[in-house]
Amino acid sequence: MLRPHHLLPLLVLLLPLAAIHAEALEEAYGHGPPYYGRTTNMDKWSSPLPFLGAIDAVVLVLGIGLVGLARRG
Repeated sequence: MLRPHHLLPLLVLLLPLAAIHAEALEEAYGHGPPYYGRTTNMDKWSSPLPFLGAIDAVVLVLGIGLVGLARRG
């Protein structure tokens, strides 16, 4: 049976994940419209979404494993 205290490891995984997403998206897209200083190096810009997707996949696998361990115990 899955109890609330078994979900604590998932919370420990999800809080840093949310912080990483927020930081990466803020750095990539910023506040407001792009001004001259932001558009001068657009040829060097890369989307953070593939990196964030890879992190999500790892956390998903770890989360499934943790829930499986919690249900076994």
